[in-house]
Amino acid sequence: MKEEFITLLKQVNREGIEDILTFLEKSDFYQAPASTRFHGDHEGGLVEHSLKVYEILNHKVQTSILPIQIEQESIIIIALLHDICKTNFYKIDYRNAKNALGVWEKVPYYTVEDTIPYGHGEKSVMMITEYMKLTPEEKYAIRWHMGYTEPKELYNAIGASYTKYPIALLTHEADLEATYFYDT
Repeated sequence: MKEEFITLLKQVNREGIEDILTFLEKSDFYQAPASTRFHGDHEGGLVEHSLKVYEILNHKVQTSILPIQIEQESIIIIALLHDICKTNFYKIDYRNAKNALGVWEKVPYYTVEDTIPYGHGEKSVMMITEYMKLTPEEKYAIRWHMGYTEPKELYNAIGASYTKYPIALLTHEADLEATYFYDT
């Protein structure tokens, strides 16, 4: 999956994309889980989830009732990098649990170590823009990909963003579908 991810990201012809690829290679991105205990809570879960979001988002744009005017490279950037904030975010720790024989043993599990506490979508936007510029559509889609799981005080901004940039709503939908229909 790493090779597929890199091949797609290399289709982006934008200044800074090689720097992002270098950053990802030096990080835990390709080994990281997508979450601690929900979707993709296994090694490589983050890249697996990101590729599935790309597949779904690309399909949604192509089959949308509304004509979505967006470049293919934007779809790639949005989908593959929407959760870059999870890079170097999860750590392995150990806890005691009984095995099948009822004997206590130390087992690994993922825990969060958030060294850059800047939120979720906004953190992804911040991290990407340290390497390359994003279009407004890309910023809004990545920022609001969590949709109405955000605090209710943000619902008006989310709704306005989805109206202004339909790709943001489609990104949220693709993320939900990847999470609940495909990631296990």
